[in-house]
Amino acid sequence: MLLEMRNIRKTFPGVVALNQVNLQVRAGEIHAIVGENGAGKSTLMKVLSGVYPHGSYSGQILFDGQEREFAGIRDSEHLGIIIIHQELALVPLLSIAENIFLGNETARHGVIDWMAAHSRAQALLHKVGLRESPDTPVGQLGVGKQQLVEIAKALSRKVRLLILDEPTASLNENDSQALLDLLLELKAQGITCILISHKLNEISRVADAITVLRDGSTVQMLDCREGPVSEDRVIQAMVGREMSDRYPPRQPQVGDIVFEVRNWRAHHPQRSDREHLKGIDLNVRRGEIVGIAGLMGAGRTELAMSIFGRSWGLRISGEVRLHGQPIDVSTVEKAVRHGLAYVTEDRKGNGLVLNEDIQFNTSLANLPGVSFASVIDSGQEHRVAQDYREKLRIRCSGVDQKTLNLSGGNQQKVVLSKWLFTSPEVLILDEPTRGIDVGAKYEIYTLIAQLAAEGKCVIVISSEMPELLGITDRIYVMNEGRFVAEMPTSDASQEKIMRAIVKAS
Repeated sequence: MLLEMRNIRKTFPGVVALNQVNLQVRAGEIHAIVGENGAGKSTLMKVLSGVYPHGSYSGQILFDGQEREFAGIRDSEHLGIIIIHQELALVPLLSIAENIFLGNETARHGVIDWMAAHSRAQALLHKVGLRESPDTPVGQLGVGKQQLVEIAKALSRKVRLLILDEPTASLNENDSQALLDLLLELKAQGITCILISHKLNEISRVADAITVLRDGSTVQMLDCREGPVSEDRVIQAMVGREMSDRYPPRQPQVGDIVFEVRNWRAHHPQRSDREHLKGIDLNVRRGEIVGIAGLMGAGRTELAMSIFGRSWGLRISGEVRLHGQPIDVSTVEKAVRHGLAYVTEDRKGNGLVLNEDIQFNTSLANLPGVSFASVIDSGQEHRVAQDYREKLRIRCSGVDQKTLNLSGGNQQKVVLSKWLFTSPEVLILDEPTRGIDVGAKYEIYTLIAQLAAEGKCVIVISSEMPELLGITDRIYVMNEGRFVAEMPTSDASQEKIMRAIVKAS
């Protein structure tokens, strides 16, 4: 046994994050840790890696059969325990080689040996399957390749136990598969991996064992070597109940067209000569959930942002109509005033002010709703936040808790609360369940269905085709900045959607 964590207990003010958690990881295996958002997965790994030092928690950590007391990350890294967080710790303006050896420089007599660094970096990049030059600035790489740089960085530190926290959350399908293949290669080389992921199909492909956490406690350890472990079995352990249907049942009551976009065009902000959105026509009826499918880079997010207050793009043209009348959406303020809301795919960067509390974030898009004579009424602000906390079942110690300390699923619910408080007629949801567990997904799907039942127009952008097929009424297929197909969801399938994309390429 390479690693044992015994009876780990970790608390924050008003919250028990981990309660007597146990974990056993054998040498040379890929061990998956799963659980709903807020179950304690990331907290447990921060305890293991020394982010939360010894003394800030109770319990024992045994590595190589010896009890360890890490005062910080350097102590755990010294033993070969390396963690790669969901938010990558790379410096965009530095080169690949500089990032790989940052804090662990290749030096002779106190002077960096750039020739040796370049040579070692080249070997490490070859090992992780990256063909870029070590001199390439990291900011020029896509997220998938940046993940590989992080793994190369871990290998440079002679990693023995590699911890990956939601490594494929922001990757497309091809990059995700390449990363999983690399994990299997590392396993063949004797490197042990701990994988935190909500994507159960990925876990079933690579994991040798699965530990399930629920509400800060260990509920089950499943050994995949004894036989296949079904997704339903894992889900039942995660949420404490069976989920026979991943999507809530609904009976759509679709009315007349409420929202229209006509001949919408936009040029790329960095390359004004390049038309990125090419004459898009879109409409949504009252009570309808419309999906937008497409591969990464198809222009889905750019479309949503350009419509919502022209937040993206240059030389934007076209018309937006609400109830048959043209409306001015040239600024975010005007778009919100006309009843539009946009839930960004980047909740941490653009959706929330992480260092502020839930109460602050909930009212942020509708300050007049909690103000009197232009002065914020803190009591009203508290009541509104508390109301949405109960409606959306946000797990927190109170609405005065900082959103930084919430799990991903609960952060997403705060973003939804912020925009629901504006009482929108048209709600655009960009990757609304990215990085969220199946239990929280079901709650968000239920909320989307409820909004449609209330007569709202809902647009859902998602890279998960089963999600679009499970919750929408109609699907537009997007490729290279234009819609290439439109179909009722009842007639759609993953094959039809992909065929439409391939034909248009």
